[in-house]
Amino acid sequence: QVQLVESGGGLVQAGGSLRLSCVASGLTFSAYNMGWFRQAPGKEREFLGVIHRSASRTYYADSVKGRFTIAKDNAKNTVYLQMNNLKPEDTAVYYCAADTSYGILWYMNLEKLRGDYWGQGTQVTVSS
Repeated sequence: QVQLVESGGGLVQAGGSLRLSCVASGLTFSAYNMGWFRQAPGKEREFLGVIHRSASRTYYADSVKGRFTIAKDNAKNTVYLQMNNLKPEDTAVYYCAADTSYGILWYMNLEKLRGDYWGQGTQVTVSS
């Protein structure tokens, strides 16, 4: 049984930082690209970024490029989302997802929110 469990969310002031974690079990973690997403109340789920199965490549949405960083530790079955300079509009539930796409467009499925597996999410609230 595959499980993705996010943690690290909470309440933070604007300008602050948080690091989210997503621990995977029940799958060969090193074979999966991992993505991060968020969904704010009343809005559609939004792609934030994705990291290649090898942890050697990343691809980010323009909305978070330069503020958010994704890292992957295949030895710990964990993917991280480091979020800096947080803003009130970053308030949302944050999710991770896994996908096994290969090739030049390895990031595209997750960019289109097409993950094989999804976590349950962790709440991030940024106060002004």
